[in-house]
Amino acid sequence: MGLDKRGDEMFVVERRGWIGAFLRSLRRGRDRLRAARRGRRSYKLRFSRLASLLAAIFLFCLVAFGLNMFLHGKMEGRTPSAYRVKVADTVKGADTVKEADTVKEADTGSDVGKKPTSKHRKRHLPCEVTLSESVNNLVEPSSFMNFTQFSLDYIEKEENSFSIPRFGGHQTLGERENSFHAISQKLHCGFVKGPASTGFDLDEKDRIYMDTCKVVVSSCIFGSSDFLRRPTTKRMTEYSKKNVCFVMFVDEETLSTLSSEGNTPDDTGHIGLWKIVVVKNLPYKDMRRTGKVPKLLSHRLFPSSRYSIWLDSKMRLNTDPMLIIEYFLWRTKSEYAISNHYDRHCVWEEVLQNKRLNKYNHTAIDEQFLFYQSDGLTKFDPTDPNTPLPSYVPEGSFIVRAHTPMSNLFSCLWFNEVDRFTSRDQLSFAYTYLKLRRLNPDRQFYLHMFKDCERRALVKLFHHRELPLPVSP
Repeated sequence: MGLDKRGDEMFVVERRGWIGAFLRSLRRGRDRLRAARRGRRSYKLRFSRLASLLAAIFLFCLVAFGLNMFLHGKMEGRTPSAYRVKVADTVKGADTVKEADTVKEADTGSDVGKKPTSKHRKRHLPCEVTLSESVNNLVEPSSFMNFTQFSLDYIEKEENSFSIPRFGGHQTLGERENSFHAISQKLHCGFVKGPASTGFDLDEKDRIYMDTCKVVVSSCIFGSSDFLRRPTTKRMTEYSKKNVCFVMFVDEETLSTLSSEGNTPDDTGHIGLWKIVVVKNLPYKDMRRTGKVPKLLSHRLFPSSRYSIWLDSKMRLNTDPMLIIEYFLWRTKSEYAISNHYDRHCVWEEVLQNKRLNKYNHTAIDEQFLFYQSDGLTKFDPTDPNTPLPSYVPEGSFIVRAHTPMSNLFSCLWFNEVDRFTSRDQLSFAYTYLKLRRLNPDRQFYLHMFKDCERRALVKLFHHRELPLPVSP
């Protein structure tokens, strides 16, 4: 009995041990399940917070992008003070225009066609410019216009032997070579008529107005390629408002676009200070090449003018024009003033950049560049003390000119290169200047190339409106 009783007790204890272990196993499983559920809830909470954060970041970027698209006039500089300009932050934007396919390239480097490796644009700042304090005390130097003297006449019409009349005419290579001599002559300089008009037709009332201008600030917008930037009125003196012509050349398409944007000329044809002059029958399909007519031929458009300032449409003039003329021409005793390029100084570099960004047909660039090399164009050497210019590449958006014979001749020669070759005038500037200088060693051309930071100090820069693709010539 004792043995059986002990055996029963042992059985009961063993049975209870199995049941307890089973129950404990169930409790552990339940605890694990609860922990897993808590983990899933915590994971869902963390995921929800992360998704909310990403959504907030996306919404912020979307709003910022929308504002950037709305504010088309993204500024690159700061407004200078009235007569003394301080340094400010600015970023120069480059507009890219594709014109034609790449066919054949000159031997200018193995990296042609590759995009620049830098992901960040360089920052280009304005610098301090000490202008005169007032226009009231400005007096043109009595001997200022005593530069090289000769007379220029222009070819107005060609014989009918040419099947297709051209605005720039049909200049032969012999005529081109002779035109570089600073002597009294008759030369091609645009506005060449054939049996019919070759373009750039103006209303007679506008012509009469332009003939009265003595000092001119001019710009142009063709093909609705830009917005209208009005000069800062409060920085223009009463003298300049009364005595300086502010002329904006536009085509009919641009005039229609400006009107739809609320910029309608008043009864006198003005929008603010700008006198709007409508050009009909544009001479070129390439709007950039058409823009070189008012840019380079201001002495032809304003035959009575003594001084002119060219302003690219991407800029707003913030400085009185008479102060600009005194600073860049009278003070330096120069007859032509243009700034150096903000980044490049050698034509070789400019050729590469034009090809990298597909600014123009590569074959046309090659032909022009090889022609210039065969005619003596050399690389810019900053270490050479005899280098005639601080840069061989200009920033041509801001030009100040006295309408002297040498200045007018240079402008005609430069335009003829743009008419003959590509519309990229930065490729032909150095060649034209150096050839004119080489062929006239006894007749100096007083060209002042100033720093780009000075240009930035006198104007406010914007991005261009998105350009349409120009037609390949």
